[in-house]
Amino acid sequence: MNIRTEIREKSQARISIKDNGLGIPQSVQSRIFDPFFTTKPIGQVIGLGLSISYQIVVEKHKGKLSCISEPGVGTEFQIEIPINQKL
Repeated sequence: MNIRTEIREKSQARISIKDNGLGIPQSVQSRIFDPFFTTKPIGQVIGLGLSISYQIVVEKHKGKLSCISEPGVGTEFQIEIPINQKL
């Protein structure tokens, strides 16, 4: 796993979390931030983690949460948030 932080354009902070796992299939990538979406059998999990993360980053902090994944190579989640928040 690789975790990296950086300042972009003096107004944005970016946190990148990257692994070298199996990756996420393209058919699943478009749905991973949907509430209650899961690839697990029904009843094992409720599928809220990434949905809530998305709400916190995008709605509360006016940022961006993205997923870059290639099956067989790994997955990277990028969080970008403004450094100065307007209250």
